Amino acid sequence: MKVLKVLLFAVIFLGIAGYAVYHFGTNMASEKIADYVNEEAVNSGQLEDVKQQIAANPELQQFLTDGIENVDESSLVYQTKEEAINGVIKKVGISELINLQSKVSDGVTLEEQSEIIAMLEEKMSEEEILALKVLVNKELGL
Repeated sequence: MKVLKVLLFAVIFLGIAGYAVYHFGTNMASEKIADYVNEEAVNSGQLEDVKQQIAANPELQQFLTDGIENVDESSLVYQTKEEAINGVIKKVGISELINLQSKVSDGVTLEEQSEIIAMLEEKMSEEEILALKVLVNKELGL
């Protein structure tokens, strides 16, 4: 009977410890990736490229401005770009984002932009997409 109690305690302890490592480890990795992405975008001049691509695609401009006119920013799912990056990483996945990054490293065609938007709409809720739109417009000054 004593062995069963010790075994049960060990299983419960290992379960809680495993969950904690997974939860905090994932958050830490997401934060490091978010910091890297943010720094890389600013330092490499990619933000200017993104602004030019948005300006060249009226469909993308329309998508980014739809539904954000009367939004209460305090009620958004993501308040900062770091939260948004972490949310996208959790919803889309690191491997999918790395795959997307390799596809678009040479530039993005209109078809690829549509595929990315469709993938985001599939994996994320409307509230999350709305928060991303607001943050993108704020960040890029659109």
